Amino acid sequence: MRHVLLAAVLFAGVSADALAQNGCTRDILNVRGTPVTVNLCVVGAPAASASIATVDLAATYAAGNRSFVQHASVRFITGEGPSRALESTDLSPLGIAGVLHMTLLYGGNQVTIEHAMLTPGAVRVK
Repeated sequence: MRHVLLAAVLFAGVSADALAQNGCTRDILNVRGTPVTVNLCVVGAPAASASIATVDLAATYAAGNRSFVQHASVRFITGEGPSRALESTDLSPLGIAGVLHMTLLYGGNQVTIEHAMLTPGAVRVK
């Protein structure tokens, strides 16, 4: 239920500052001419070991009148500065053929999209 409420709040036009305060970030990616909004929210406190932080994410993807939420536990290698991890998402629930491959950047209890590519075709999105 918490994730459903979170998704509803994210689509209610919440400002970027409010999202950031809640551990959320928003990107709008141009995927084959379609704007795709990606909201990434850190859910709870990360679990950390000596060199790895496991971050639970609720990712909301939206394009037009379609949207879906994907939950993932992403493992970031910790050390100096921001940490990076790779994550892939099938965009077919949005009516877009292809898989979005993202380099995620973790720092300051937020996850952002550093780079994104759509396959097939290796189309650079961000």
